[in-house]
Amino acid sequence: MNRPPAVETSIPARLDRLAWGRFHWLVVVALGVTWILDGLEVTLVGSLSGAIAKSPDMQLSSAAVGGLGSSYVSGAVLGALLFGWLTDRLGRKRLFTVTLIVYLAGTIASGLAWNYTALLAFRFVTGMGIGGEYAAINATIQELVPARFRGFTDLVINGSYWIGAALGAAGALAALDPQLVPPAYGWRLAFILGGFLAATALALRRHIPESPRWLMTHGRPSEAEQIVAGIEFRCGPVMPTESLPTIRLRTDVSSWFGIGLRALLGRYRRRAVLGVCLMTAQAFCYNAIFFTYAIVLTKFYGVPGDRVGMFILPFALGNFAGPMILGRLFDTVGRRTMITATYATAGLLMIATGLLFVGADLSATGQTAAWTTIFFFASAAASSAYLTVSECFPLEIRAVAIALFYAFGTALGGIAGPLLFGMLIGSGERIKLFYGDLLGGLLMLGAAAVEAAIGVEAARRPLESVARPLSEVD
Repeated sequence: MNRPPAVETSIPARLDRLAWGRFHWLVVVALGVTWILDGLEVTLVGSLSGAIAKSPDMQLSSAAVGGLGSSYVSGAVLGALLFGWLTDRLGRKRLFTVTLIVYLAGTIASGLAWNYTALLAFRFVTGMGIGGEYAAINATIQELVPARFRGFTDLVINGSYWIGAALGAAGALAALDPQLVPPAYGWRLAFILGGFLAATALALRRHIPESPRWLMTHGRPSEAEQIVAGIEFRCGPVMPTESLPTIRLRTDVSSWFGIGLRALLGRYRRRAVLGVCLMTAQAFCYNAIFFTYAIVLTKFYGVPGDRVGMFILPFALGNFAGPMILGRLFDTVGRRTMITATYATAGLLMIATGLLFVGADLSATGQTAAWTTIFFFASAAASSAYLTVSECFPLEIRAVAIALFYAFGTALGGIAGPLLFGMLIGSGERIKLFYGDLLGGLLMLGAAAVEAAIGVEAARRPLESVARPLSEVD
């Protein structure tokens, strides 16, 4: 029987042996800005919800504000699916450029929206860009960062969402200050500034190469070799390549989509269940709480709309501290133990905080402190969900897998969450809002149980040993 055309390569081992260098910092900064932008967008809608609702062009109800969040998340779901498929088919570099341009156009247009319908549409487009970014960027980061740093790096980059949240909160304070910006234009300016931040990231991404792992599985081994040699030159001296393990990869297949989906539903079915559970639980908790954060503070605690940013700042910083402080444990203690622990802790604390809220035992400051504590753990848990779905499937369908689980989990947890919590808050009854907290807590506890039962231990292991490439031949 004729063997398929194949190439023997040590590229994965060469990428994993590298010392951390300036190249990896460039990857972190240029690609990690995605989460900063997402945090900025979500926080702006939350912090500016009062100003948007009272804008002469809008005049929105609480449910309508929740609709803006759901429109953004709906766009993210569609964007993840569309651009995730294109990322595996056309390459990482091409798509992480296109998706950032889509985001840039959408957020600037949001600032120029002339009515609620237009704003809904532009939030949808903005979400499409961010959803596509998640698939393209997570795949690229996994394939360029050495295995021994992969967990911590991925958690911190995903956690940088909260740098964006802090920037959004600070920006909202300035945008809502009538002495600086007229009230009718403050929220518009805040959205437009997000577009300028994206433009700076575009310039940096010009220096990020195509993923060598993607190239070598799409019949372009010589290009992959050139890129890896360049990265090695930038990172410093390395040991001889002859001492490194190699793998044989087919070079005659340009698209692995159909083959990959069959593998996803067959060989990797248990991992698929794990990915759905982790993504759904964290998406519900985050989107439900954060898209309605400002409304809770204004409606139940009487916090003025232009002061909400002051309460979001400590919350955002606590969320970033979670992955920063706990992140290294995901590489040392291990994925399974840490993912289970962070999900379970966040779920229990969410239920406990809901009980305190029902009893009116919390002030605005106390509520913020409680949420900050919950999401110190939940932030690390949410980041680990993206880590799990991006390292546990073959590299030929990595972006598609990320897109599918992000889309499915976000559609179940992210779209329903803001709408449900918007309606519960609109009722004005604390007990009804507690039911939402209870549901979120139980989802997190359920995800912890699934991780404990079928989680994959991928800490410090090469991607190719966690999930064998579909193109590998013996």
